[in-house]
Amino acid sequence: MTTHAAWWQGATIYQIYPRSFLDTTGNGVGDLPGITRKLDYIAALGVDAIWISPFVQSPMKDYGYDVSDYRAVDPLFGQQGDVQVLFDEAHRRGLRVLMDQVLSHTSDQHPWFRESRGSRDNPKADWYVWADAAPDGGPPNNWLSVFGGASWQWSPWRSQYYLHNFLREQPDLNFHNPEVQEAVLDVCRYWLDLGADGFRLDVCAFYFHDTELRDNPPEPETPRGAHFQFNPYSYQRHVHDIGQPENLGFLERLRALTDEYEDRVLLGEMHQENYAQLHREYTAPGRLHLAYGYDLLGAEQRDPAVIRRSAEKLGYSDTDGWPCWAMDNHDFTRTPTRCGWEDNPDASVMALVALTCLRGAACLYQGSELALPEATLDYEDLQDPYGREFWPAYAGRDGARTPMPWTADHPNGDFSHEAPWLPVPPAHLRLSVATQDAQPGSPLNRIRRFLAWRRDEPALRHGAMRMHDGPEGVLTFTRDDGANPVFCAINLSPGGACVTPGHAISGGALEGHGFGCHADETGIHLPAWGAWFGRPPNSVAGAVR
Repeated sequence: MTTHAAWWQGATIYQIYPRSFLDTTGNGVGDLPGITRKLDYIAALGVDAIWISPFVQSPMKDYGYDVSDYRAVDPLFGQQGDVQVLFDEAHRRGLRVLMDQVLSHTSDQHPWFRESRGSRDNPKADWYVWADAAPDGGPPNNWLSVFGGASWQWSPWRSQYYLHNFLREQPDLNFHNPEVQEAVLDVCRYWLDLGADGFRLDVCAFYFHDTELRDNPPEPETPRGAHFQFNPYSYQRHVHDIGQPENLGFLERLRALTDEYEDRVLLGEMHQENYAQLHREYTAPGRLHLAYGYDLLGAEQRDPAVIRRSAEKLGYSDTDGWPCWAMDNHDFTRTPTRCGWEDNPDASVMALVALTCLRGAACLYQGSELALPEATLDYEDLQDPYGREFWPAYAGRDGARTPMPWTADHPNGDFSHEAPWLPVPPAHLRLSVATQDAQPGSPLNRIRRFLAWRRDEPALRHGAMRMHDGPEGVLTFTRDDGANPVFCAINLSPGGACVTPGHAISGGALEGHGFGCHADETGIHLPAWGAWFGRPPNSVAGAVR
């Protein structure tokens, strides 16, 4: 069992999209040996764990999120032995490894589905969600797929519809069947035995559905913004197809399994619908260790009011569950583009500083440490089925999935010596790892220094949090572990600011911070996009370098 000060509570987790990290075989696709080769780079960032997006066998209709064999490594990414090497080498460097587990659905090429669709009375007939047609031959209800259109697909094999919340090639498992629950728990046990330190649970609010198949009601508020209006999915309140109460019982079973192992963790992806309520329910004792939602991932602003509002919804006390903060991942437009910061790397750095200082863990998506903007791709280059479906209103997720630029002197950024599966934009080459490594004030080096300092501050990892009022544009709060509290003042605005915390603060900046932050009798003086940390009342912490 984990203690109160568990490693995951304030962990920084580095997300790797393996297709785009490093290709060692020359096929234009990143692989597991490529991740192993870059573990020293990852460890030097000062992170605690890595989360690897799916690498198990898949037809790749949704690039690994359509699993055809839960226990086999896809040949694109390597061999079975490469996983063990990766686990061992990561552990040797003090890094934990979280696998992406896609349990709500499989590929239509999975043997389970092939058997299930064969007849209405075979041993796996009830392993997926099947339903008869409506009297007019249409789908059994009005549920919609996230990827467009009805979430039901007709199968002439059984003369029935099957449920798919995503692509029609991704049929949903029927978690109301106890045999399905046992099967997916066995999958998780297999990887835990092999050495996985836990799982990021893809769309974990989607496991169960309403057995009465009741229609979803319309969304009473018209979806706001172009990002929502292109997809009819946003015009429903998803009260019957996701977020069902039976989810909680299964998560308790999964938590009980992981608790049989030492220091393992479950990180759940929450859907936007009723996010705060779901987060509180799903991270209650005996369920998920951590969960993250789309509040900040989808936000087009990173101002203190937005961050504070999100934090307040999730709670600060020991009885509240632990959130996991993220500003980027493989499903969302990269922050510098989404927030208009492409020419302002200071803003991207400071937003990351803010998220990693809040109560909870934080995810750092590959390339965020470089302040990479979203890549702009031609339609002919798009691979994402979501983007190809809704083009040109929505370009999909490929702009956040392009290969890591390791050097600037190779057209593919030294990701691969062959044409990569997605092109590397010239703007990313100018921000390569090698280029930034040689610049002391680059986003990469500033984030390295900050995360190294943060790792040694217990209050920023495990302490309680109390928000304070501050000047416009400045996020102020205290993290307190009962021994060495830290007062945080983070300026998320393009203008300077002075913070008067209302209690004694003393101390100076860390040597070489370069931001000109200082504290005197009038308050804490912050430059644009600067941050200051101090111990109340009479100790020294410092400013972000």
